[in-house]
Amino acid sequence: MFRTGLLVRTAFTLLTWVITLILFLSNTDLRRCEERGELLPPALFFLLVTLSVLLYFTVSLMDPGFVLSDTLKTGQGIGEETELMISQPSTPRLRRCGFCLLQQPMRAKHCQTCTRCVRRFDHHCPWMENCVGERNHRWFVVYLLVQLLTLLWAVHIALSGIFPGEKWGLWFQANGVLLVALGFVGIFSVVVLLLLGCHFYLISINCTTWEFMSRHRISYLKDRGAEENPFDRGVFCNLWDFFCVCRTVMWEQVHKKVPDSV
Repeated sequence: MFRTGLLVRTAFTLLTWVITLILFLSNTDLRRCEERGELLPPALFFLLVTLSVLLYFTVSLMDPGFVLSDTLKTGQGIGEETELMISQPSTPRLRRCGFCLLQQPMRAKHCQTCTRCVRRFDHHCPWMENCVGERNHRWFVVYLLVQLLTLLWAVHIALSGIFPGEKWGLWFQANGVLLVALGFVGIFSVVVLLLLGCHFYLISINCTTWEFMSRHRISYLKDRGAEENPFDRGVFCNLWDFFCVCRTVMWEQVHKKVPDSV
């Protein structure tokens, strides 16, 4: 179940709870609330941290949409991903993976780290040690949102515990642990904010990270205009389909409805 990601997941969990413990034990707003008997803010923060960790493991251990084997394997992979087009009216853009020799649906890609083909492949996340694809992409975005809220609250809590001092050495000695925690939380906040913004933009145009970065190499996109996306149905419909529609989409049919560029 944990595959090769045990070390990454353990490090993330330990770092999360160590920083949380520092925020609770230092002279921050959380501790002052506890001393005054106001337990609601500390309880809410603890629950938010717990929720972010649970979402992390949910996305990390979830099947991202691996393509199941339904073809006969006749030999070993050829070392690179091939795109063999099958001329059938119902499936105009079927491909066969050159690594695992599976017939790929449109928008699927082989991940060499996971050694599997993933439906609506977005990217392989080293933070999760798992692919982000059709089945777990929306949960990945929800996790980023919860994680960002947790980190921003943690930044506020850490800042509330840092007090000025007359001498640099004494000030750093008094606030050193909180400053380290604030450094980690601040860096992660910026990274998560950038990731969340990028993913919301790509979701709004119904494009994946792989398609955005490798458009010139993807057979069903490279012959279209730079701004033309055959899967884009408008911002509202794209967001609705992504967050509210839980079903497997036959992207070959969606692509077929859009006339080829002249």
